[in-house]
Amino acid sequence: MTSASAQPTAASDSSPGSSGSSGSSGSSGSFLHQPRAVWAVAFACVIAFMGIGLVDPILVPIAESLHASPSQVSLLFTSYMAVTGVAMLITGVVSSRLGPKRTLLGGLAVIVVCSGLAGASDTIGGIVGFRAGWGLGNALFIATALATIVGAASGGVAGSIILYEAALGVGIAAGPLLGGVLGDISWRGPFFGVAVLMSVAFVAIAVFLPPLEKPVHATSLVDPFRALRHRGLLTMGITALLYNFGFFTLLAYAPFPLHMSAHQIGFIFFGSWPLGLLAGLIVVAVATLLPLAKL
Repeated sequence: MTSASAQPTAASDSSPGSSGSSGSSGSSGSFLHQPRAVWAVAFACVIAFMGIGLVDPILVPIAESLHASPSQVSLLFTSYMAVTGVAMLITGVVSSRLGPKRTLLGGLAVIVVCSGLAGASDTIGGIVGFRAGWGLGNALFIATALATIVGAASGGVAGSIILYEAALGVGIAAGPLLGGVLGDISWRGPFFGVAVLMSVAFVAIAVFLPPLEKPVHATSLVDPFRALRHRGLLTMGITALLYNFGFFTLLAYAPFPLHMSAHQIGFIFFGSWPLGLLAGLIVVAVATLLPLAKL
């Protein structure tokens, strides 16, 4: 995903590992035995990644309720992903100045407000606009979450990445499912559901995550573009851009020719691509990174 592909740069920009936390030290202990702060951030990651496919099952109900065209409701994906992608370029600048914890809480607060307002909106333009704000909060959060997990986790960097990838897979897989279950009640349900879950995540991080030191050197706006001088990163970035463009075009279009309920669409997407992604992320991450954790 776009968000996942941007993590290495963001992690180097805003890594709290300079504070001497256990995540960057050794590889002692299992990556499943983590401090409560790490599980709080991982839970918030699951909810954040749910937001990607959450609206897919309710595109048709929104179009019918608000008398909107398919192209108008598909903007719920366009505004969200476009703002997330652009905002990723500046999250390193923000987190290196505010600190990881404030950046995480700020991103969660924006998501809570925008998802709640989207659920309360009565116009398609309002929902699209609030989804754009949701994308901004999502970028602030997920671009800092991996670095925070690595800095606070036990079991080494490899175990932290496995945990993050697992949270990513669970969130993306569960997004359409939750959207279908709540959307079968009302198209507003998924928006309010995310607002409630993110509020819980906000409180958990505020309580369990200790203040983390800011990076020694603040990130500049040009650093992400300098990173693209690396041919491998540039190739991965272009590949991720094309992949996401194709996938989200299909995701936004598919609910209309299916002619099914929100509940049925949610199960279809949960049982196809997201579930396969979840299995692939966990299997590949464990197979490639777990041996490194034993070194």
